Amino acid sequence: MPQETRFATFNLCNLAPPGAVLYANLAPLTAEQYEAKLNWSAQQLDLLDADVVGFQEVFSQAALDQVLARTLHYRHAQRLGFDPDPALPRLTPSVALVSRLPLAGPALACIRFPDGVTLPPGSHDDACFTRPVLHVQIILPGSHQVDVLVVHLKSRMPDYHSGDVGDAALLQAMASLRSLIRRGTEAVALRVLLSDLRRSTGRPCIVLGDFNDALDAVTTAIVLGTDGEPGQPLAGRMFDSAQIQLRRDDLRQMACTNLHHGHAMTIDHILMSEEFHPDSNQAIGTVIDVAYLNQHLQLALPGASDHGQVVARIWLHDASEQE
Repeated sequence: MPQETRFATFNLCNLAPPGAVLYANLAPLTAEQYEAKLNWSAQQLDLLDADVVGFQEVFSQAALDQVLARTLHYRHAQRLGFDPDPALPRLTPSVALVSRLPLAGPALACIRFPDGVTLPPGSHDDACFTRPVLHVQIILPGSHQVDVLVVHLKSRMPDYHSGDVGDAALLQAMASLRSLIRRGTEAVALRVLLSDLRRSTGRPCIVLGDFNDALDAVTTAIVLGTDGEPGQPLAGRMFDSAQIQLRRDDLRQMACTNLHHGHAMTIDHILMSEEFHPDSNQAIGTVIDVAYLNQHLQLALPGASDHGQVVARIWLHDASEQE
């Protein structure tokens, strides 16, 4: 019998202690709002019931621990992640991972871009991910190891420079372009990181994250990769879990994880290497289905995230099936 495991991605939307100042235009959470956020996040996490969950917008790992303590299914799970650098002038969001499966090694934070990846000339930013990528090695049922990366690429928020003056429309356009360039460069860095990892370990890879772009965006396509190796068209590429799932049902809920000015978008994705592709002779498992938990987006529930969650259900093949 195949063994089932689930992977999910969950943007918590500014999980921070009450009173913490995150952005100039965002009021800190009150004690009551924080309680509502902890309760809703815990309930949603139990609803996902995934074995491995990647999180974004974690301003405090201790706050995430409080969420886990209120769940039914994750009180004894392993939480991995790193708090933002306290030396920075203000709090910045980070990512985290919670696993009910055993680990094969310590969690690593990928901060700097791989060698050869640089920002355009004239950029004053460091060659680093806006939010460091979290890399965790996980042991799947049946003893296979998988490299899991939790990511949160640069947002679409315009990147204004202090002292900018001139036409407001032009300034907004240039600030949006700077954000796009930064997100695109991070996508290239993630693509190189995945390629290097696959080349050095040969292990399956899963990416959980908020890409701040749709699946057909150029930035996401960079991460996916477009060409396999000669005679191996699937090798080296990543695949959207929803596109390789076995269950195809047009009547199921809409694949949406964010509403932007009333426009439904899917910007949170679970990507998988060819070991989960149904056409690969290297497959160790099959994506049975992918679900989007997004009903809360239009309900304005207290403490709810402004992102929907994505969960992929995988059936791992018996060892005898792979011989």
